[in-house]
Amino acid sequence: MTLSFQDFATEQRQMKRVAVLVDGENLSATRAGHIIMGAAHFGSLTIRRVYGNAARLPQWDAAPGFHLIHSGSGKNATDLLLTVEAMALIHDRLADMLVIASSDRDFSHLATHLRERGTEVVGMGEATASPVFRKACTKFIELKPPVAAPVVPPPKAPSFDEIVQAVVRAGPQAGLPFTAVNAAIQKECKFRIGTTPDKTWHAYFTRNAAIFDCDPKGPNARVRLRKPDASASPRSGP
Repeated sequence: MTLSFQDFATEQRQMKRVAVLVDGENLSATRAGHIIMGAAHFGSLTIRRVYGNAARLPQWDAAPGFHLIHSGSGKNATDLLLTVEAMALIHDRLADMLVIASSDRDFSHLATHLRERGTEVVGMGEATASPVFRKACTKFIELKPPVAAPVVPPPKAPSFDEIVQAVVRAGPQAGLPFTAVNAAIQKECKFRIGTTPDKTWHAYFTRNAAIFDCDPKGPNARVRLRKPDASASPRSGP
């Protein structure tokens, strides 16, 4: 559908100018998207401000589309500044409708004052929002609980036996000398075979003969995985 210039101008006049004022010390910046989406149903979001001590609101400072206004660190400074600017916006006719995003009951007086004078006031807050503030608004929208990120368990650390198998598997086809296995294991996990009940690599590999194949005997012995039984598990690890 194509609108003429006159129809477009009429539509723009009919669209309400909505000022969104957020108590940044009461609501987390993770609520930014929900607030924008909820307020957009009422008209054009001409003003989007977040109030609070800027030093304590680094995330709100980065929220796209919002203007962070520093309220200082004084007692109730944020509530007072938001209230003053809300009154000024309506008095100067810069907004037709006000959205106050907070769960704080202290804004009930502001909402009641403006509503009684013909200004629509929509409150947005969490489930903990005060009933007094809810009833003072023309309409109250309860923000849904944020979706918790799925808990991903940390990857399981490989066991000693798995590390030994990986080291041997990465060796040459002819097998890996015991000395090379010892050096690789010490580098990988700072482990010494002498601290185990087996005491030596020869004893360890012999005990797990279903997994490892060793030859020749003596100081030149090499170890490789047995292909037929490579999927078997060692009988026990250190």
